[in-house]
Amino acid sequence: MKTSFLFHLSASFLFVAQLSTAQTTEPNFKIQVVDNQIDIGYGLAIGDVDGDKRPDILLADQKEIVWYQNPGDKTSSWKRHVMAENLTPQDNVCIAARDLDGDGRVEVAVGAGWNPAETSDSTKSGAVFYLLRPKDPMQRWEAIRLPHEVTTHRMRWARVGKASYQLIVVPLHGLGNKNGEGRGVRIWGYEFPANPRAPWKRHLVDSTMHLTHNFEIWEDGENGSATGVIVAGKEGGAIFAWKGKMWQAVDDEAAGNTLPLLNKGVEGIGEIRRLNGGRAIATIQPMHGNVLQVESGAYSFKKSQVRGADKEVDVLTDILSQGHALVCGDFLGIGSDQIIAGWRNPNAAEKVGIRLFKPKDPGNMEGYILDDSVRMACEDMQAADLDGDGDLDIIASGRATLNVLIYWNQRK
Repeated sequence: MKTSFLFHLSASFLFVAQLSTAQTTEPNFKIQVVDNQIDIGYGLAIGDVDGDKRPDILLADQKEIVWYQNPGDKTSSWKRHVMAENLTPQDNVCIAARDLDGDGRVEVAVGAGWNPAETSDSTKSGAVFYLLRPKDPMQRWEAIRLPHEVTTHRMRWARVGKASYQLIVVPLHGLGNKNGEGRGVRIWGYEFPANPRAPWKRHLVDSTMHLTHNFEIWEDGENGSATGVIVAGKEGGAIFAWKGKMWQAVDDEAAGNTLPLLNKGVEGIGEIRRLNGGRAIATIQPMHGNVLQVESGAYSFKKSQVRGADKEVDVLTDILSQGHALVCGDFLGIGSDQIIAGWRNPNAAEKVGIRLFKPKDPGNMEGYILDDSVRMACEDMQAADLDGDGDLDIIASGRATLNVLIYWNQRK
């Protein structure tokens, strides 16, 4: 039986209530342990696996791809099911889940072959699989191997038409890339076919960035008519749009206006998310860094222009260490988005954890503690309404703490 070298959770539930004299709306989350015996917890996804209309938790762990079945209440345990295991000699690294055919059950893809030091040999680095659903989702899923680049790292499903979807896959390095230099990262969109066993058509999203880390997809238009991707990397942030049945970089002038003050030096950006429908962008900098900041004024594909004439950057905190997770949403019900950031290494105060930050909240560099001390060395994080109460809950996986936790939103 595995235990964390930082902390082992023996209790099923823990309570966290953040008090603040400066704010009338206070975060209030109850923590539930889903699993405290994982191996690493590289990547999380949320979606209905079994078709019971309740969102389940999916995890790309070191050697296994698993899903945890939503019990329908906040007190019962989440049953663990193995979908696939030992896909490659190296570790799994990422997972994407989304209902693509409208049957109320998610389609799942995973990334494996995690070997970031190997950038020249694609047989020893990187792998992409589509997991074909069995009749009983609690049994093993068939892994269909797809073409891949070296150092497969992140993936998400994107809607690019009324009934058309692509799996966007972002590697860490380009082929033969050393120390973030050399050929650019080739980001591909894999077009989901009617027959998943047939060849998948691929669309090149971009091949100019280096040391890409994380990305976000958004769909502003109806039926996938205005789908965008924003990618964080060594060069900073870059934006791409699905237009004319191909991926196109947003023109240099618009992109320059959109991200004028974000770090574009050699250290780059690690995590990137949009806030408030794209009116601002949140980042963790540098890659695996300590600084969380927000830049106002973001690109709108609907209007094909930059929103807002005045741009500014607010540094919200610099207390992170190996900042590795970022989610945005209105967790407090105040009508605008907040940011939740997670980090995986002990910081100057010898703490790991996740904290909530409000933009335009000056003087609160510590944020609002949702989890602190040594309970969650955050590797990945998702936000979803798991219990249907209308409030966003938080799901996090811990690398050194070897756990998956739910932070139930107790706002109401």
